[in-house]
Amino acid sequence: MLLKSLRLSVGVSGHSRRAFVSLGRFIVSAKNKSLSSPASVLEKAMDSNSPCVLVLSGKSSSEVELAKSLKSNNTLKLLGYNEIEVFLDSEREKQPNGDHFQTDSYFNSLSTNQFGRFLIWCARMPSTHDVVSQNFCDLPLGTVCVADIQFKGRGRSKNVWESPIGCLMFSFTIQMEDGRVVPLLQYVVSLAITEAIKDICNHNGLPYLDVRIKWPNDLYLNGLKVGGILCTSTYKSKKFNVSAGIGLNVDNDKPSICLNSVLRESLAVNYKFSREVILAAFFNKFEKLYSLFINQGFHTMEELYYQTWLHSGQRVIVQEKNEDQVVENVVTIQGLTSSGYLLAVGDDNQMCELHPDVSTSSRDWSEGNSSDEMLCPPSI
Repeated sequence: MLLKSLRLSVGVSGHSRRAFVSLGRFIVSAKNKSLSSPASVLEKAMDSNSPCVLVLSGKSSSEVELAKSLKSNNTLKLLGYNEIEVFLDSEREKQPNGDHFQTDSYFNSLSTNQFGRFLIWCARMPSTHDVVSQNFCDLPLGTVCVADIQFKGRGRSKNVWESPIGCLMFSFTIQMEDGRVVPLLQYVVSLAITEAIKDICNHNGLPYLDVRIKWPNDLYLNGLKVGGILCTSTYKSKKFNVSAGIGLNVDNDKPSICLNSVLRESLAVNYKFSREVILAAFFNKFEKLYSLFINQGFHTMEELYYQTWLHSGQRVIVQEKNEDQVVENVVTIQGLTSSGYLLAVGDDNQMCELHPDVSTSSRDWSEGNSSDEMLCPPSI
């Protein structure tokens, strides 16, 4: 089948939003330093004037031993920080009812063999994505980094934003060999999030929250953005080292909507989604989907993906350069191509492959994250 490659004409409510899987390398240099006063872990972690404080934990004794080794060897680095203070989770004072991530609750809900079993937590950090990507080779595959507050969160096209308390902000590591399927990974991650939320609702007898996927990697609920995914990779020793980052509004009403606010409106129940249970449910689901994806291909879950996304049969405007002129055409989205782009058909029955048009912008999370690909329906 012969496909034309076209650019999407995008923009809703005055915002231009784009997406892509990027390739990049990081060269970092930093020195870890441990503190002798474990009672100060939380205070140090929340102090904006302190070095970055990382707390390491694991589900099993082997992961805990690895955490001890990383701490004693001053292994972890973070670009822009000359000092990183590293603690073990056993050295951290626990506040069961506080806003901080509860590792015990998370590990008790986790049932994976690889993903999410080694955890790095920070109360306040620039970017979880930078932690896992810059330390990729020193961490076990499947390592996850979670932050309570992230003030330099990374979006697509180098967007930077800040997350409020209540967001689930995490990044984790994956290694892949076939570069042809790396761009499809973001769809598996998106699907794992939506399926995890369904599982939690079903398990607790909650009303169904219809979290949908907006191509290529955003999550929407009731017509508003509730989360997003960013996947980046580097190529080393014939393998792709992928860092996947996810942001999900769990208990924060701003900038738009969150899971708990919709749950309160749906039914007067005492249940609240927690970041810990959602993160564990995500990895429980992702590990199964990822195994299916790697061993049998994305086509095995493609129908489920189409049931979850927003675009089947959607008519959008695309732009095509014709010499010095830009011609706009209306096409109907049919699905995905084998390379992960949108497959659409024009009114002339000609098939085309739609690529996102990439631009750069920056916007504070409190006002709305601008790293968001919007498909523009034709005006009638």
